[in-house]
Amino acid sequence: MRDFIRNMEEKLDSMGAKLEKKEITIPTDLAAAAVFFVMGIVLLLLVPGQVTVGKDEVVSGAAFPTYLCYIMIGGSILVAVKDILKIARKEEVDTKTINTLVEVKALIIFGILVVFWLICRLTGLFVLGALFCAVSFLLFFRCKKKSYYMITITFAVGIWAAFRFILNVSF
Repeated sequence: MRDFIRNMEEKLDSMGAKLEKKEITIPTDLAAAAVFFVMGIVLLLLVPGQVTVGKDEVVSGAAFPTYLCYIMIGGSILVAVKDILKIARKEEVDTKTINTLVEVKALIIFGILVVFWLICRLTGLFVLGALFCAVSFLLFFRCKKKSYYMITITFAVGIWAAFRFILNVSF
């Protein structure tokens, strides 16, 4: 088991070293314009299903959110065109350099939280999600002491039991 863990850590360290060397430079305004354009389209598609419209109403409740979506889409197109023109003229654009190792670590943490939520949602048992989350973070930070795992598991179950059975809080 120790050899397996040592091999896994060596592989993770080598992957981390490779990812740490890679950096991505993105134009921030262009990336933000693309994100807000997509968000505007998605919101524009979702608004009609979220707001009921009566037949007698002169102005529906969906009018204001729809106009905001159009403004967001239009603004994102203007920002994108401005940045594309700067790139075509070979002018300097605002950029951000992203280290891939940092972003991969952030995605892993986000993934742990998403799986925590899914476990809680699908099983209806917060304690299972809390146990998964606690153990996953200990593994993520490469904690080697077994006592830390036992303490964390004991506290997670203890806190859940105190809220559930003593305070009568169901979550």
